[in-house]
Amino acid sequence: MRKKNTETIGEALKQFFSENAFFRQKLAESRVVSGWPTLLGKAIASYTTNIYIRNNILYVHLSSSVLRSELIMAKEHLINKLNSMAGLNVVNDIIFR
Repeated sequence: MRKKNTETIGEALKQFFSENAFFRQKLAESRVVSGWPTLLGKAIASYTTNIYIRNNILYVHLSSSVLRSELIMAKEHLINKLNSMAGLNVVNDIIFR
């Protein structure tokens, strides 16, 4: 029998993340890092050797200097796309190395 005060797992998770801003921020950062290959495609992702976020700055290590120059020119557009994909404003700057 189902109790009257039960809730679904989805509802419990929504409540948990709405009450804990730290976990919501970390989840959004995880979406940015995991969504990098989806946003830029497999060709560009193959030149990416390391990607991480620290202090709202996305660090991307690239193996191609030509690609680095192209991405620097599209930095503001990338920041907007990544933040909209994450659902929060988690990336303030991108540093390409």
